[in-house]
Amino acid sequence: MENQRIRVAITQGDVNGIGYEVILKTFSDPTMLEICTPIIYGSPKIMTYHRKALDLPVTFTIINNPSEVVDGRINVINCNEEEVKVELGRPSAEAGKAALDALEKAVDDWKKGGYDVLVTAPIDKSTIQSDSFHFNGHTEYLEERIGEGSKALMMFVKDNLRVALVTAHEPVSKVPSLITKELVKEKITLLSRSLKEDFALSSPRIGVLALNPHAGDEGLLGKEEQEVISPAIAEARAEGALCFGPFSPDGFWGSGAFTKFDAIIAMYHDQGLIPFKLLAMDEGVNYTAGLPLVRTSPDHGTAYDITGKNEASEASFRNAIYQAIDVFRLRRNEKAIHRNPLRKTFFDRRDDSDKLKLDTPEEQQ
Repeated sequence: MENQRIRVAITQGDVNGIGYEVILKTFSDPTMLEICTPIIYGSPKIMTYHRKALDLPVTFTIINNPSEVVDGRINVINCNEEEVKVELGRPSAEAGKAALDALEKAVDDWKKGGYDVLVTAPIDKSTIQSDSFHFNGHTEYLEERIGEGSKALMMFVKDNLRVALVTAHEPVSKVPSLITKELVKEKITLLSRSLKEDFALSSPRIGVLALNPHAGDEGLLGKEEQEVISPAIAEARAEGALCFGPFSPDGFWGSGAFTKFDAIIAMYHDQGLIPFKLLAMDEGVNYTAGLPLVRTSPDHGTAYDITGKNEASEASFRNAIYQAIDVFRLRRNEKAIHRNPLRKTFFDRRDDSDKLKLDTPEEQQ
């Protein structure tokens, strides 16, 4: 696919939310079709319904599979065999099933090489639950379906602001028991590798947040910093990661210290996402690092409260497409660089010439 436009698969998400609104608004700009070729996994009927409700002059082509994709057009694959009742702004089991059908079809097609990157519209995590979806979100689902044994890392990105999470969609009451030295080190290592491979940062600096107030105050307010987080940082640094901390989160964000790092890793969801969304709301991107598939999504949810009112901003969704394309290109370039590496050279100390030796010492003996 290197000679084609990058193919961006887009899952419809919850049909009662703002997914179709941000998709349609994004591609109402014709220049988007010069950047990529979109493949919408959803329903032509539901897309037409939202298009009429929003009065957006967007046209699309219906295809059966990615082999029929037309560049320069919005391509739509019907993933919902049964009629789906659209109830704007209301969660429903029907909408959950429709979202899952689109997601599963998209994952199956990626395994067959049907497209390059995946951008997911928001789902309702409660209505999508079923026998085949028993996860807290897209990240966990994709880790199991396509991770090939690799672990995923939830990361939120806006320009140079990058926030990753040690624990993601977990109840706050469970977080302390989930924070282990092994998990913290694993996430730091994943983040460091992603920053190098997916963002082209040669020596990324990572700031690690503490779990307790004031970083535990030397054990007075909690011992996780001393017994878990600091040892994890030390081990990750010994293996090459440039990570520092643990930092007290309030002072770290409030003082602007976060600007000195290429990425920040938080211990739990709201610790990282509240400051991120205060700084980057409407433009941030949720990126799933660590997987063979490049997957992004907007950093907002279904937004039932504004569904159908033509008030949703497409900025985050558009940035999710841009981010997915950027990461895909960087990964492709990285593979190309390592495909034909330069041969190792050495200086032969046995003669006085300055001639470069390309053969190994063993070959010259």
